[in-house]
Amino acid sequence: MIYHIAYALKPYLAALNLVHYVSFRAIAALLSALIFSLLFGNWFITKFRILFASKTRPWVPERHKIKDNLPTMGGLFIITTVILTSLLWSDLSKPIVWIFLLSLISFGSIGFWDDWCKIHYNRGMPASHKFILQWLMALIITGLWIYVGNASTVLSFPFFKNLNPNLGLFFIPWAMFIMVGSCNAVNLTDGLDGLAIGSLMPNFATFSLICYLAGNAKFAHYLHIPFSGSAEITILGATLVGVSLGFLWYNTYPAQIFMGDVGSLALGGGLAFMALTSKQELLLLLSGGLFVLETLSVIIQICSHKFLGYRIFKMAPLHHHFELLGWQESKITVRFAIISLILCLLALISLKIR
Repeated sequence: MIYHIAYALKPYLAALNLVHYVSFRAIAALLSALIFSLLFGNWFITKFRILFASKTRPWVPERHKIKDNLPTMGGLFIITTVILTSLLWSDLSKPIVWIFLLSLISFGSIGFWDDWCKIHYNRGMPASHKFILQWLMALIITGLWIYVGNASTVLSFPFFKNLNPNLGLFFIPWAMFIMVGSCNAVNLTDGLDGLAIGSLMPNFATFSLICYLAGNAKFAHYLHIPFSGSAEITILGATLVGVSLGFLWYNTYPAQIFMGDVGSLALGGGLAFMALTSKQELLLLLSGGLFVLETLSVIIQICSHKFLGYRIFKMAPLHHHFELLGWQESKITVRFAIISLILCLLALISLKIR
């Protein structure tokens, strides 16, 4: 919106030329999302405490029972903030902006219904139904992106800059797998106050920068990475960084509100789409290594119990294992965030390694 207003006023207000720069709009979007979150966060929490009081999951450590009746579905606040900020600072003539917002809303809607069922029926959606809906949404988003957004089907390999195979039609199931895997990995990580959002922030910042570099032909050539035209996604990524900071203000230990599945599925899907549009989705395995470990801990726990007859971890996902070892919740959250930051820095370094 501001982008188009500035363009219309360009002959009269030369100072508004700043709005044409992606870097300026990205910083403005980050600050706008953060300020909006801080200004209206308490109001949302008050409303959500009445509408969406949560119950703790039955398979978590006993100490989590004190979190009963805290408001959940904070993801609705996150998605609303992202949409409003994006309408303000993004170039709305770019189809990729709308497809990105669709990915947030579609995965968030699945999480919303799951949260709604938990609150009103004391049980969430059947896992199989949720999984099918996730694959269906991923198919719609990928198909629309290829048809309208002219998505590149090239796959970029970190450390092997000359290896860029074209997946053709196989890119569709590949992109679907990345989206579904990412949203579920973030969902599994969302089990402690500030854990998921604190680990997501460095990933959003990392892929905002990668989208900016991959969307600039000069930088892409210098780094020997595929040019993806993903620069506009930088604004959306910066918005996610800002709203994540704002949400963490209320979600840090002891939390005043939880993001719920509506938030974790939406943000996981959004992160995956950022990685896909920048053509660096394999880097997500490194930068998002914490989410990968959380997911692997669940898989290992299930397989060890089924085939070996005992459980390797005290409880899965991994953060509950450390809880039962005696680590304080706040300590786990901060240490996992540090690990996530380190992994993101390693991912950025790998862009220059040939």
